[in-house]
Amino acid sequence: MTRKVLIVDDDRAVRDALEQTLGLEELEPVSAGSFIEAKDHISRGFEGVVLSDIRMPGRDGFHLLDYAQSVDTELPVILLTGEGDIPMAVKAMGQGAFDFLEKPSTPEGLVGVLRRALLTRSLVLENRRLKSKMEAGDAAARMIFGTSKLSDALRARVRAVANTQIEALVTGPRGAGISKVAEVIHLSSSLQAGPFVRKQSAGLDPAAFGEAAETAAGGSLFLDEVETLTPALQYELAERLDAGLGTRLIAGSTADLSQAVDAGAFNAELYYRLEGMRVHIPALSERPEDIPVLFRHYVAQAAEQAGIEPPDVTEQLVSALIAQDWPGNARSLMSAAMRFVLGMPDDAQAAAELGLAEQMARVERSLLVAALGRQNGKASAAAQALKLPRKTFYDKLARYGVKPEDYRR
Repeated sequence: MTRKVLIVDDDRAVRDALEQTLGLEELEPVSAGSFIEAKDHISRGFEGVVLSDIRMPGRDGFHLLDYAQSVDTELPVILLTGEGDIPMAVKAMGQGAFDFLEKPSTPEGLVGVLRRALLTRSLVLENRRLKSKMEAGDAAARMIFGTSKLSDALRARVRAVANTQIEALVTGPRGAGISKVAEVIHLSSSLQAGPFVRKQSAGLDPAAFGEAAETAAGGSLFLDEVETLTPALQYELAERLDAGLGTRLIAGSTADLSQAVDAGAFNAELYYRLEGMRVHIPALSERPEDIPVLFRHYVAQAAEQAGIEPPDVTEQLVSALIAQDWPGNARSLMSAAMRFVLGMPDDAQAAAELGLAEQMARVERSLLVAALGRQNGKASAAAQALKLPRKTFYDKLARYGVKPEDYRR
């Protein structure tokens, strides 16, 4: 999340005090004593928000608000008001101001409003970056959403695997979007103009497989839940890959194929052919910071399909969404977005009505799970990443019933 705050106030002592407050909260203050100084920082790509006094000599906070709106209507501007300026500040909000604060404001109130504005700005800038990549034809940016490091790594891995044009394996938990990522690999490759053929592996016989491979010639053939292929077809597929299949094979699986190989339930030769180019989709529990981005995208998508205006996604609802585990991953989040758009009862909405303590507990549990997921279930590494003493970390795991071994891959 961006942390930059442009402070605009003609009183140097006020600017210094605000800088100190924001610095203690690990925000990045940038000071300006007038509109003339401030306007040079304001641009459509400004990675921050504006905090401005209303009353200043010359061009005041209202003039600055108008200027910021003319440059970027989605740049949050928070106004600092004196006791007699509140009616004006309320009017300014109708003209596009993000919020206003009455002076003197408490550090907690100030930082709370700024963090909301910074989150809003971060999402706006990220959506613009994604749109720019979409327009440039980058399928990975266009179809794989998320701002986390894990999502960045997933997109990079997809692009790298796409460029090889050899058989690949896409894995992940149920509901993570394995089929979608397989299609992105196809669309990111030089075979994108060719067909993308999907087939369920369960019940597939040699004749149907041969027909599917022929249909996919010049493109990609995706076999979902590849572990459900019959042993005979697994063997035949391995043989045909050696001889040349005539199409690119992309396999998908939610199972642990290495365990299936050890148990003699999956063809070892086929597994090692596929495993060389593996793409793993992380669970939502490993990247909770992606949940708001994904949910807003699904809400917009569902509203468009329903032909209605998308409802407002409040910060309270976002907090409730992040606090959930989402074992069904992207698929269940998409369903929740559809129910939300249609005004149907939803667990997320109910969670939004929880007390602060319970919401905080859920968020804390989700952070523990995310850390374990990122560290492949290694508790010591997860504790270190969260900067927690090992005893404290294990106490929290016990409190929430979280077992590190459940997050080992």
